[in-house]
Amino acid sequence: MAALPPGAAPVKAEFLVSVAPQDLPDDDAAEGSTSHVTGRKDGEVTQDAQRGTILSGAQRKRLSKEEKKKHRGANKGRRFARVQDEVELCWKVAVGKTCEFGSECRFTHDVSAYLTAKPKDVHFPPPEDLLQVPPYIRTPVSPDTEMSFGPNTSIDFSTKCPVFERTGECRHGLKCRFLGGHVCEGEGGFVQLVADDDKRARAASAEQELNFMDGVTLKSIRTKKYPHPISDTYLKELQAAGEEAKLTGEQSVQDDPSTSVIHDVQAIDAVSAATVPQPITTGSGDQSQNDTPDAPLRSSEKKRLHWTGKTYLAPLTTVGNLPFRRLCVDYGADITCGEMGLAMSFLQGSKEEWSLVRRHPSESIFGMQIAGSKPSLLVPAAEIIGRECTGNLDFVDINCGCPIDLVYKTGSGSALLDAAGKLGKIIGGMNKALGDIPVTVKLRTGVKDGRNTAHKLMPRLGPEFGASAITLHGRTRQQRYTKLADWDYIKQCVEAVRSREQDEGLSPIPIFGGGDCFSSQDYWEKMEGTGVDGVMIGRGALIKPWIFTEIKERREWDISSRERLELIRKYAEYGLNHFGTDTAGVNTTRRYLCEALSFQYRYIPIGLLETLPGRINDRAPAFRGRDDLETLLASPDSRDWVKVSEMFLGPAPESWSFMPKHKSNAYGEESQG
Repeated sequence: MAALPPGAAPVKAEFLVSVAPQDLPDDDAAEGSTSHVTGRKDGEVTQDAQRGTILSGAQRKRLSKEEKKKHRGANKGRRFARVQDEVELCWKVAVGKTCEFGSECRFTHDVSAYLTAKPKDVHFPPPEDLLQVPPYIRTPVSPDTEMSFGPNTSIDFSTKCPVFERTGECRHGLKCRFLGGHVCEGEGGFVQLVADDDKRARAASAEQELNFMDGVTLKSIRTKKYPHPISDTYLKELQAAGEEAKLTGEQSVQDDPSTSVIHDVQAIDAVSAATVPQPITTGSGDQSQNDTPDAPLRSSEKKRLHWTGKTYLAPLTTVGNLPFRRLCVDYGADITCGEMGLAMSFLQGSKEEWSLVRRHPSESIFGMQIAGSKPSLLVPAAEIIGRECTGNLDFVDINCGCPIDLVYKTGSGSALLDAAGKLGKIIGGMNKALGDIPVTVKLRTGVKDGRNTAHKLMPRLGPEFGASAITLHGRTRQQRYTKLADWDYIKQCVEAVRSREQDEGLSPIPIFGGGDCFSSQDYWEKMEGTGVDGVMIGRGALIKPWIFTEIKERREWDISSRERLELIRKYAEYGLNHFGTDTAGVNTTRRYLCEALSFQYRYIPIGLLETLPGRINDRAPAFRGRDDLETLLASPDSRDWVKVSEMFLGPAPESWSFMPKHKSNAYGEESQG
């Protein structure tokens, strides 16, 4: 057989199907704003598709603005319609409660009619039912007892509800797609919900997600009635300092990013220490419950982060959700961080944005990441987050590295790399607003290719601005993922920070590096060669979540296909626990499971490689696995990912489809589930 071309993964000859390397998935497309509907960049319009006529320049400009507004954001071409039951049962009736709307309720209260129209229960296989040969899941034995409600519907009492098995109850009641796991036959043949008090008591601390935002609080945020006195005081001081600088003719810090902001921060510290914030009132006549915040902590009084040697899962948009983080914790991740949230959306009371701060009790060190362009957005958002997540948030990370246009053009993300003065004011204000919760910063090496600037900014982040930890991704904003991360430059930046800390007698803060880490060997070589306290893992964890086990055990794990299938089962279980076991929750879990498989298929089993370890940017030739399941899990066809999801979540509805984030993984109409 012909030799493999340069850049191809060194797969052993006996496993090769073809030496031609497959397309490398475009991680930039997954992160960018290309529309998967039109195949064009957002706003790129050449002619009127409906009329078939060429548009004038003014018409193109106007239509371009309209399309930009319509498709604003990343991957707007992907559509995931909410899949619901054909007959919608009132949720209060579903859990055995009485609906206060009665006959005026827009949902049905007829349980028998609902169960007749409801699809059959889904069988969620236990770990012992996983097989390495087709059909990969052991077929369940037909139940001895089955309650029938029509020709198409029956309750299978042999099925197990993943949520009930862990928590002793299911919040979706009769709407659960695994209903047989927590019902029994009551009087007159009716269905009766059951609960397990022992499991419920054990799950109270081990399974209950934290940092839930209630509707009343969200409404007060949306209506701008939520008080943030520390932020208000700080922003007034910033405004006064800016006006004073104009009156005295001094150059503004914001106009000159190279000017130190340490004097501004010290001055504001002094004023804030003498300022007593206005009490936060409850709005009731009883003033005894009013809360007067303590004086803000100085950055030097923050609790220190002892992260040396700990494994760190990067914040990952879309795919870094709570179920995925739980999975990585199971395989050894010590530090986890939620998906990036926008400060503006937090201040608007977005339910979706506030869901990003949810934490599972298994996450021992958990933080959230926030992006914004100025102190007037980030500081108030931080104050609300700090108050609502007290005790359940270990750090807040400022995103100074997001490269996508949507974020960069607003002055957020990597745009802050060229605005040191503004960044200093943001960190200083967030430190005050968050109390003892530390503020960390994640950044890139610079904005433009060939113009690294992080070595100038990073030494200021701790001593001057008050950051408690730094993570440096070894690429500029302009670089594509196909270019390797610059670890030599990361080493240079670490040395610059440590030099300043030593000169000024300061305690060192944790510094993590990031980029292209894909194996235990990679990890420890980078740790020993650059002086970082740890390596943040992003794409490496998406492709093989067990990388944290490899790092901790200092080995390369030749994981079997059945072990990988068990990992997928665990992800599906965590997804159902988080998103729900009703029809909508099952198919939301299916969507995110397919998202995860769109990365995991890229793993090339190390038992198939001539040389170790595998490298993240190697292009895989067409290969077959050591068994049928390993071959299936390596399929780049999104239809196969949907088939894998059906092993745990039942058949995908006809109305449901999956479109991968990576354009190179899409097969046009063939990608429909």
